[in-house]
Amino acid sequence: MGNEVYINKLASALPNEPISNKQMEDVLGQVGGRKSRARSVILRSNGIKTRYYGIDPTTGEYNYTNAKLAAEAVRKLFVEQSELEQLECLVASSSMPDQIMPNHGVMVHGELNNPPCEVISTAGICLCGASALKYAYLNVKSGESQNSAVVASELASNVMHARNFEAESEHKLQSLEENPEVAFEKDFLRWMLSDGAGAAYLSNQPNEQDISLRIDWIDILSFANQHEACMYAGAEKIDGELKSWTRYNQNERAEQSILAVKQDVRLLNDNIVKTTVEDALSRIIAKRKLVASDYDVFVPHYSSGYFRERLHQGLINIDFEIPFEKWFTNLPEKGNTGSASIFIMLEELFNNNQLSKGQRLLCYVPESGRFSSCFIQLTVV
Repeated sequence: MGNEVYINKLASALPNEPISNKQMEDVLGQVGGRKSRARSVILRSNGIKTRYYGIDPTTGEYNYTNAKLAAEAVRKLFVEQSELEQLECLVASSSMPDQIMPNHGVMVHGELNNPPCEVISTAGICLCGASALKYAYLNVKSGESQNSAVVASELASNVMHARNFEAESEHKLQSLEENPEVAFEKDFLRWMLSDGAGAAYLSNQPNEQDISLRIDWIDILSFANQHEACMYAGAEKIDGELKSWTRYNQNERAEQSILAVKQDVRLLNDNIVKTTVEDALSRIIAKRKLVASDYDVFVPHYSSGYFRERLHQGLINIDFEIPFEKWFTNLPEKGNTGSASIFIMLEELFNNNQLSKGQRLLCYVPESGRFSSCFIQLTVV
């Protein structure tokens, strides 16, 4: 069966001061010198009131890298430098690292400057934080390590800034002789994503003087065999297939914003709840013999308040309703930080005295990349 594994500490790092809806376009910039027509509609729908960016609002310059933000969250897990020096395994993941090579994890390790240890990074979008947690969990459970730190981080503003779309807007202006408009699948995400990092410290022993979260299980399922890509970057979707950025020349990459993050919104709306809630959780319910009433807290990651009611209906559809009074989210205040979101939610619950011994938590992390889903069961001990 292996060791029991416990989350003993949680920390988050949110860069700079919170940014209101009114400030967003001032910080991220206007594409083609025009205000986004989609922004107000998307913000009304997603329900996010404030979020964070690794951009100095005064100078407009970046004052964080993704790796520095991740390292800041990890450091908060340790009171003393000597504790960090005892770390045996670091798992650091992000959907958008600062560079293609080298591995994001070793960049975070370099920022931390702790002694040599095992370093891993998992790939993906929102789910890479959950897969990072699973690696750390299995590492401790198997006895390969006595402890692990896991961190998920996003610096989405890197690819959401207006300057990334200037070449495309200029190209359209010249070719169409009309005012440019960034395609909706790109503009949509500019008002959905934000920056942040969340970290957890895992051990084979619970805290002696405080609560811990015992990890009971982590189940991850991909439905890529059923769906084409829905959220993607570094490619263009043509007839349902992704054409890699490596197949475009430098001018084409700029003029078509090939490296931008894109979302097939229609595909998302049609499939995200059915696939990542109903199909995925039904399988896990059968496997784990789950009962909805056993859970005291439901911690769902969803990208937008638009999906809250639909997610609830999805649970009802498979006879697994969890009433809203058991739900916890901080999406309106802390924004959609992608893979870091689940850790940022758990950190607030854990550190603000909102949990008590014996409570059972069900966590949900979906990913629309090609439709994957993760559910996690935690018990407060």
